[in-house]
Amino acid sequence: MQPVMIVTGGSQGIGAAVARLAGMRGYAVALSYQSNRAMAEAVVADIAAGGGRAIAVQAEMADETAILALFQHVDRELGRLTALVNNAGGPGPTGKIDQITTAVLDQVMAVNVRAPFLTIREAVARMATDRGGQGGAIVNVSSRAAEIGGAGEWIHYAASKGALDSLTIGAAKELALRGIRVNAVSPGLIETDLHARAGLPERVERMKGGVPMGRSGSAEEVAHAVLWLLSDEASYITGGILPVSGGR
Repeated sequence: MQPVMIVTGGSQGIGAAVARLAGMRGYAVALSYQSNRAMAEAVVADIAAGGGRAIAVQAEMADETAILALFQHVDRELGRLTALVNNAGGPGPTGKIDQITTAVLDQVMAVNVRAPFLTIREAVARMATDRGGQGGAIVNVSSRAAEIGGAGEWIHYAASKGALDSLTIGAAKELALRGIRVNAVSPGLIETDLHARAGLPERVERMKGGVPMGRSGSAEEVAHAVLWLLSDEASYITGGILPVSGGR
């Protein structure tokens, strides 16, 4: 049977790179997107052009109903889930801790923490061997901000990614005997539009001098780490948080 993967936030950046590489590796891919259908369909078209199978599903990851609908759509269209990549997320606006509103904090936590919790819950219902599944693997896309702290810019984002790291470790231990491996990648300065969307288009260039390798990374480099963690080559790895950060 063809393996089936969900990539949340798969229309751009790291998510799109993961979806494209997964299609090349033989997965049937469902990528969720928030609002830009054209970008999502472009990724689907790229996968199809390479002989792969993919669908795009609109889903607001802060909405539990939308998350449930996403999984049900995949059940109908692609079959039983075998891999999940929790990529959807965002930093919210920059600001110091005394400038962050409750609304911003709630939104960041809803998308970066609650949504992965709910998607893992739904994946377990389909993948766990004690629920009739064949097992599977999950990769959460965290951030080096979880350890660096995000002081002065994205402390709220860093806190949410710290929570995601804890979720990764706890879920890995809980699901190990149920046939599911759970790991995370922890990207550093990556060339995506995340920084521009946050109003800091120059941020990567400004900060890459602090990277031991002296450069920023690409979404494709993160995608290769994700696909490796999902593969049988990483069959004895669970609960790991893999830095993809040039040493930062």
